[in-house]
Formats: sequence, C-alpha cells, structure tokens
Amino acid sequence: MKRYLLIWFIVLPILLVMVPAALVHFFSPGGEVAEPAHVPASAPGNQVTQELSSTSIKVYRTEKKVVETLPLETYITGVVAAEMPAEFELEALKAQALAARTYIVRRLNEGKFDDVPEGGQVLDTVRHQVYMDEGQRRERWKDQYEWKNQRITQAVKETAGIVLTYNGEPIDATFFSTSNGFTENSDEYWEKPIPYLKSVASPWDIQSPRYEETVIKSTAELEKDLGVKLVQEASTNGAWYRIERTTTGNRVGKISIGGKEFTGREFREKLNLNSSSFTMELKGSQVFITTKGYGHGVGMSQWGANGMAKNGKNAEQIVKYFYQGINLQDYTRILQV
Repeated sequence: MKRYLLIWFIVLPILLVMVPAALVHFFSPGGEVAEPAHVPASAPGNQVTQELSSTSIKVYRTEKKVVETLPLETYITGVVAAEMPAEFELEALKAQALAARTYIVRRLNEGKFDDVPEGGQVLDTVRHQVYMDEGQRRERWKDQYEWKNQRITQAVKETAGIVLTYNGEPIDATFFSTSNGFTENSDEYWEKPIPYLKSVASPWDIQSPRYEETVIKSTAELEKDLGVKLVQEASTNGAWYRIERTTTGNRVGKISIGGKEFTGREFREKLNLNSSSFTMELKGSQVFITTKGYGHGVGMSQWGANGMAKNGKNAEQIVKYFYQGINLQDYTRILQV
C-alpha cells in the first residue's frame, strides 16, 4: 500500500503540469504561439525587420555617375543623415525616417523611374531625397561621426519597416525645413488637392535659423528675373506691387507686379527665394525682400517636428499632426515589387 502511495505522490505533480500544457497545445490554433497583431513603430527587432534586407534600392550617385544598389534601411539611414540634423530630437529623427521610407516605397510602387538615368530608381539629390553614404558622413561629421551615426541609425531601426499610408496607400510624404508659422495646403502651392496635406500651425519653427531672412536685389535684377518693368501706379497709391491673394498658410497666393501676375510659387522660383511667404520694400534702386520660412511649406516641417519632439510628442504623433488622417503600416503588406 505504501508503495502505491509513493508512486501516486510522484505521478500527481507530473500530471498537474503536463495535462494543462497539453490542453493549451491542442486547443490553440495550429498549436503555435500567435504573433502580435500590431507592431508599433517604436518597437525595434520585430520579425518584419528581419525581412527588410530583401528589398533593395537602386540609387543613382550623381557625382560618380553610377548606380549603387543598397538595402532599404541602409538607404533610409543615408537619407535621414543628409536631410535632418543629427542633433535633432530622436523622435523628430524617427518622424523623418518614416517620411523618407514612405517616399521611396511610394516611388517603388509607382514604378516610374524615367527621371533617373542609368537604370536607377531614385536620385541622391534634393530633386528626390538627398542621400549620404558612410564615407560622406565620416567626411562631414569628422570626430562627431560615431555619436551622430549611432543616433541616426537608432531612429531608423526603431521605425524599421513602417510607412505612412492613407486609404491603404503610401502617402506623398513631402517635407521641408522651416515654415512661416503654418504649413501650406497642397493645392495652394502645387494646385493639386491632397487630403492629408492640409495647412496646420507650426509655431515651433521660429527657433529655426532660417525662419526669417532678407535678400537685397537691384531693381534691374528684379526686372530681368521677372521679365517686367517696375512702375508705381497712381491707382494703387504709388504701390509698385500688389498682393492679390494670400493662402491659408499666410503665404503669397498671387502677386501683381509690373503689369504681370505671378503665383507665389512662380515668384519664389523666379527669384530663388527661401519661401513664398515674403514682403518687399523698395529703397531707391534696391529691393529688400524679407522671407519667412525655408522650403515649399507643404507637409512636415522639420523644425516643427523637432519642436514637437522637445515638447514631448513622439514620432507617431508628429507625423499624424503634419499628415492629416494617415495611418502607420508595415510596408511589406503594401509594396508591390
């Protein structure tokens, strides 16, 4: 009898452990541990990250005139390093990584590369996205390379595989340096309405060194660049130009000068101004043009993103503020190549 009791005391604990485990195994779907349904953008090391090396980007190196094929995340690292100061807040750098990754994934999906020579998919200049390879970063940053590169790499890794989408498609994730205090509606600069590119306030940009600048041009230069003859009209109390329309983002929508009309964008591009937010003053034979902001003003302001990050906002909050109504999504579920 004692022998049976001894066996029972040995077997019972084993059964108490094995039976529940067996039930969990047999009644779980497939008998395997389920993967999490959502991987947040701030979670590094997820399974998707391991698949990214299979996606490559063909970058046309403008100076070398060759195409370099790079892993996607290596390319994103070089873009973030070139497009945003490494000194910026980590969450701002992560927002930049999300925008840069979205830009190239959208481009890959569209499959239109006829603006890139030699079989490349993207240029390494401001026409698309600026890209710096490791050698260029070492040369630019010198003894600060290690900490700056580590910071950029961290921002890219912590957003790996995530892009910004609207209705399930990667967005046109435009960005620029500095606003005049507001971003711009897409249709008021490019004449193309895009639902997620709406004007929002960006008061943080006042901290940017490019927030306000004044350039001086001679009247002769101005007339040549615009193809006009400056006149002071009595009908407008001696004014030599007139703002016909301002935009939602407080930029020049349309301007009349020398008998011609220009959109704010046309005027900015003809005179190579920092922004289409400007005022002008005529002093003798010189024109003083004061701009506010730096860039086209549509999408995410980089200095605005940095200001939001300093105020405690994370990357997801930043991109959802500048790109209205978007979602964050695993790029492998939407990439069509």
